[in-house]
Amino acid sequence: MSTPYQPRSKNELARRVARDIHDGAYVNLGIGMPTLVANHIPAGMEVVLHSENGILGMGPAPAAGHEDYDLINAGKQPVTLLPGGAYFHHADSFAMMRGGHLDICVLGAFQVSATGDLANWSTGEPGAIPAVGGAMDLAIGAKQTWVMMDLLTKQGASKLVERCAYPLTGLACVKRVYTDLATFDCTPRGLKLVDAVDGMAHEDLQNLIGLPIVVP
Repeated sequence: MSTPYQPRSKNELARRVARDIHDGAYVNLGIGMPTLVANHIPAGMEVVLHSENGILGMGPAPAAGHEDYDLINAGKQPVTLLPGGAYFHHADSFAMMRGGHLDICVLGAFQVSATGDLANWSTGEPGAIPAVGGAMDLAIGAKQTWVMMDLLTKQGASKLVERCAYPLTGLACVKRVYTDLATFDCTPRGLKLVDAVDGMAHEDLQNLIGLPIVVP
């Protein structure tokens, strides 16, 4: 059966995240989907992008055929460096992350609780390779932690939950969650709706997630 709404594509979701980044912000983009945000920073804005392997001043992804694999982000993807950009020791990068010098980090997630707990480094399944990287440092060290993800798993279960079932990355650290169907704020009282795609009714969204959602 067809639905009355159209989910955001990955690039539409990245554009939605980029829209909320303020001018002059220092922003870390996590591995995976969050790296797409670099391609959608509004023209005329100065946003300094950070990668945990030791880069400040990343630009959009390089054009095909112009990749330099000596210049990669933490996910081993080739990146560009804007004028004034720099690269430096991994330890210095983590000092930035832990020292509260990043305004925003954008991370992927397996699950996020309604109150902002984050699980994004392991599913706990046998044979799964844990990949915490710098996620814990970012989630706690950045002034704001945002999550960018599909709302539902491939099996149709909500990734927004009352309580995370997977090993936690951080407690009550996520401020905002951007998904393909809607954007939410995580608050001590639960989820608050920021916006939703056209045609997505509040009741349908609550049914998909299985949790109450406060409407502003």
